[in-house]
Amino acid sequence: MEALLYKPLKDQRVQCYLCAHRCVIKPGRRGICGVRENREGRLETLVYDKIIAAHVDPIEKKPLFHFYPGTLAYSVGTVGCNFTCQFCQNADIAQMPADNGGRITGKPVSPADIVDSAIKAGCRSIAYTYTEPTVFFELALDTARLAQPAGLKNIFVTNGYMTAEALDMIHPYLDAANVDLKAFSDDFYKKMCGARLAPVMETLKKMKALDIFVEVTTLLIPGLNDDTGELTQLAGFIATDLGTDTPWHISRFHPTYRLMDREITPLETLNRAREIGDSAGLKYVYTGNVPGQASESTFCYSCGVRLIDRRGFLVTENRIKDGKCPACGAVIHGRGL
Repeated sequence: MEALLYKPLKDQRVQCYLCAHRCVIKPGRRGICGVRENREGRLETLVYDKIIAAHVDPIEKKPLFHFYPGTLAYSVGTVGCNFTCQFCQNADIAQMPADNGGRITGKPVSPADIVDSAIKAGCRSIAYTYTEPTVFFELALDTARLAQPAGLKNIFVTNGYMTAEALDMIHPYLDAANVDLKAFSDDFYKKMCGARLAPVMETLKKMKALDIFVEVTTLLIPGLNDDTGELTQLAGFIATDLGTDTPWHISRFHPTYRLMDREITPLETLNRAREIGDSAGLKYVYTGNVPGQASESTFCYSCGVRLIDRRGFLVTENRIKDGKCPACGAVIHGRGL
């Protein structure tokens, strides 16, 4: 299928402008994502009908804690990614083309099939996730266009590296996004992800300007992105540029893929990062990947009362009434609360 968001160049080359890499691709070659190929001057998406993963997940697993909490999201993804993260938690599918000689696999599933499956499963939303949804943009866009009139919300779980052009195209149908802000260091992005920091920051600001509901996730890796000064800058960016009502998820790292030489993130580091978020004025800071902790429950930023009880990804009780704290009346920010 012909891809969206590219332009022809001389000698049958094309330039893709789906993501911030803006790859110039020669005939017979693919972009960095491994799933968009130049075929005689025409850019083709190789994953439009090749779903590698489809599951019914709690919305909290995305993680989205302030967007229709306690509901289900029909989650889909294809192979491929425009990042090369050394700590990729889904490397078997995200890095499949890169690590397996360009291999692409998946089950043929149409946008209508995805919407039908979501409705039959009792889901409130469709999440484009597991790998980077930008690289299967055409499938996501067509599915989102069908999902909206069917009463389903659309969610991106993304690295935020899409172009402004791509975001403008999807935003009429995109209700929410969890964006990985992997660090607040361009050097980290270049060395660990094969990308840059600035485009992610621009995407986050543009999403907020377009009224897409945003939550942010940062995976803390010992010795790489857990410096106090850097975390202070990161939390300050969220508070100042995105708003203090933006939920921030601080996630615990476990050794994986090509980053096996780092320890599991100490609890002290997570707690310090949470304190930094609180000091920056963020109203909703969560620490994740820590079983048995109360750090994933939602508390009122004004009076401190517990509003949403969570055990893992399960909401056991939601006390929010009409979007407000029942104890003090403070407005609790989010959608579908």
